[in-house]
Amino acid sequence: MTIKLGVPSKGRLMEKTFEWFAARGITLQRTGSDREYAAAVGGIDGVSLMLLSAGEIPRELAAGRIHLGVTGTDLIEEKLALWDQLVAPVEELAFGHADLIIAVPAAWRDVDTLDDLDAAAAAFRAQHGFRLRIATKYHRLVREFLRGAGVADYALVDSQGATEGTVKNETAEAIADITSSGETLRANHLKILSDGLILKSQATLWRSRTADMDDEERLTLAALLQKLA
Repeated sequence: MTIKLGVPSKGRLMEKTFEWFAARGITLQRTGSDREYAAAVGGIDGVSLMLLSAGEIPRELAAGRIHLGVTGTDLIEEKLALWDQLVAPVEELAFGHADLIIAVPAAWRDVDTLDDLDAAAAAFRAQHGFRLRIATKYHRLVREFLRGAGVADYALVDSQGATEGTVKNETAEAIADITSSGETLRANHLKILSDGLILKSQATLWRSRTADMDDEERLTLAALLQKLA
């Protein structure tokens, strides 16, 4: 048996994760083509590398099918109810920074806060006969955040593509999405509410609280975490 480590299978997150581990004496590498998911670990015995999508890693950690995984805080908290009972953060990796925010059209000059959004939503429903639509991929986090802020008269619209474009395409009136620089929001004539920060996220190494381990695997995990410390 081995300790299973899940990391993002492509893109900048994979590259930065490989660099982070390499700086600590652990080499991670893809051993096949970009279309293959074969991978290898060097610098320590008893650890196998699983290349997964960042969105799959929370589920695999929660199910105990991998022992460690690298993914964003946003995906952990969105995909796992009671996430802190299923996984534990080991180390923040200082890359993959993104803020989950609520943004509205820049032309809404009188809407700058969540209270303003609540008033605008009530007015929107009175005028149009249906609820103000907020496009997002983060239903759980957005719903909990708006409930805590007392915003009620809205409907969440699932966004599978470029969320920032939904307002221009008239499939939503506002959005809740991740942003790093805000440039895409500005390019789409959107502004972040002054109190609209839902979550600050970054790539993080997580440990499963549910994965079974024998004594040998516990020793391997301890040795790995010591090298990464």
